[in-house]
Amino acid sequence: MTLTAQPPQITSKTLRSVLKFFTSCTFIMCISTTAIAKEMIGWVENVGVYPGKVVIKAKIDSGADSSSINSKSSTLYNRSGEQWVKFSITDIHGNLVTFDKKIVRNVKVKRNFGEKQKRAVVRMGICIGNQYGETNISLIDRSEFNYNLLIGRNFLQGKFVIDPSLTFMSKPQCSVIDPK
Repeated sequence: MTLTAQPPQITSKTLRSVLKFFTSCTFIMCISTTAIAKEMIGWVENVGVYPGKVVIKAKIDSGADSSSINSKSSTLYNRSGEQWVKFSITDIHGNLVTFDKKIVRNVKVKRNFGEKQKRAVVRMGICIGNQYGETNISLIDRSEFNYNLLIGRNFLQGKFVIDPSLTFMSKPQCSVIDPK
């Protein structure tokens, strides 16, 4: 009597299990690849602000659309028929740094309690870790807040993974030709 081995029967249940396994692996690989391509940052970071590569502490806020910076002693004026603003910010060492920027637009922002506030918006360079980009930043008195700069998702999207349990994960290390 000769015994021959029969190939195992593949049931639809087995096929579904194998398909689920491979689908899960593919999904995990896609997430991992996306996360690896983005820099990990915390909810508070030291950020370079250009021109001048002035380093200030910034709150990373994925709930905010846009960015805003604490501007001290803002002075609006006209230069060659365009609106400009001269303002100062405080760096991480407590030094006051003055900027002179063209206003790209004015916005009305609805605050928490329903009041509307008019803000000047300027274009500035931002460096977080190795990621540099230019973004519009509204000028506001943020002196009642802990951080002079709020970075919103218009700048963050596609570049970073934010871990809210971490702070100061990166130092501004962008190699930017600064036209100061």
